[in-house]
Amino acid sequence: MSYTLKSNYAYANKLASATDNFLEAAMQQLAYSAKKIELSINNDALLQEEVTRLNLQTNSFNSVVINKRGIIAATSPDLPQIIDKPIYSTGALQALEQRQPLISEPYMSAAGNLIISISYPLFNLQGDYLGYVGGTLYLKERNILNSLLEQHYYKEGTYIYVVDANKRLLYHPDHERIGTYIANNAIIDKVVAGERGTATALNSQGNEMLAGFAPVAQTQWGIVAQRPVKTTLASLDLLIVEVIKRTLPMAIITFILIGLFAHFISRPLKQLAEGATTLDDPNSLTKLKSIKSWYFESQRLKLAMLKGVNILQMQIGQLRYDAQTDPLTETHNRRSLNGLLNQLMLKQTPFAILEIDIDFFKRVNDTFGHAKGDEALKALTSIIKKLSRKDDIVARIGGEEFVLVLPNENSESALNIAERLRTTVESTSMETIGFITISIGIATWPEHSNDIDQVYKCADKALYHAKEHGRNQCVVAQIS
Repeated sequence: MSYTLKSNYAYANKLASATDNFLEAAMQQLAYSAKKIELSINNDALLQEEVTRLNLQTNSFNSVVINKRGIIAATSPDLPQIIDKPIYSTGALQALEQRQPLISEPYMSAAGNLIISISYPLFNLQGDYLGYVGGTLYLKERNILNSLLEQHYYKEGTYIYVVDANKRLLYHPDHERIGTYIANNAIIDKVVAGERGTATALNSQGNEMLAGFAPVAQTQWGIVAQRPVKTTLASLDLLIVEVIKRTLPMAIITFILIGLFAHFISRPLKQLAEGATTLDDPNSLTKLKSIKSWYFESQRLKLAMLKGVNILQMQIGQLRYDAQTDPLTETHNRRSLNGLLNQLMLKQTPFAILEIDIDFFKRVNDTFGHAKGDEALKALTSIIKKLSRKDDIVARIGGEEFVLVLPNENSESALNIAERLRTTVESTSMETIGFITISIGIATWPEHSNDIDQVYKCADKALYHAKEHGRNQCVVAQIS
């Protein structure tokens, strides 16, 4: 039922949009003609030619008329008996009164036809009102609007209808009902009020309907697509019966096969269960492979194997982490660092190396003890990580020596980052120890060398230069 409601709403919304587009196009056709007529309002031949063109070429109207201040000047189809005669129809009077682009309310013509009029005003260059050019749609006769609406399907009780602001039917699959009024219909009350959505309600025949509805923006019309609940549920019942018909034979065959193969399944199942509980036996894998297994047995083997593999992978992963991580600072160690640098070089990604060394670290250990020294190393690691970006690499390669690798940085930008790190460390007080300083040597690949070992040596020389010339400073290696 939910699917039917959504489908009907989609149809109603689509038709409302299509009707809006039709009305807008019809108004644009009249506007184009109006611009031509305004320049030659007294040229009777041009007026007749234009209404004939509109009626024959656009296929938007049942008839077209040019009205000069209440007097008919030209019509198509050609009706010479009413030329130069006044017209008092509801649509004409409304157009003459409002003097603006207009879609009239539906009204009954003198000949008893239910009509809507679409008109566009005529003004001369001085802005004087000249009349209007308009097209009419006979709602009970064949017209482009009901041709548009009838393109959609009508089956199994599903149908579409259109109402105006007065709740009068403008379109209905039963053409005899066009022009009649509908009362006590909650869906119509909502759609003429400009609402859109879905609802269940009783139609005029007392049938419960699943409806989707949407308003037409340029008028106060509403479009409703609906289907009887009884029809919807009947199709579901038929579907259930069809599903049972199709699945019941297969279900019976399946149960027969299960019964036939139960004896053959039980023996290998027992063997697989025993094998799964003795995976620590070196010969267990060979024994399991030798068992002639069915689907269930294969599943048990897979689960047992996956369990063992998961445990093994977890152990290997922990070993890999331990092998690549400095246990104190949880940064990369030298082995891991070398692997990451090799990856950067394979990708031809330039990078800068910052070798960082704590000044007078031995004095820290001697004065405060190795435990406080370890705390200082952890504190420094925290500062480096906070100042690092996502792709930067932090590693501890010695007692108090760290390396910070900066991908896609040159010597100048690396020096700026190093200075920011150095000043941050210098201004950070550490518990018990107080303040420490660091010295930093900087070298870049491939600017200093294509050989990573030479880049390390350049960074080492820059670091030693910093220490020999007062410490607490950053030095970029010289390019030889």
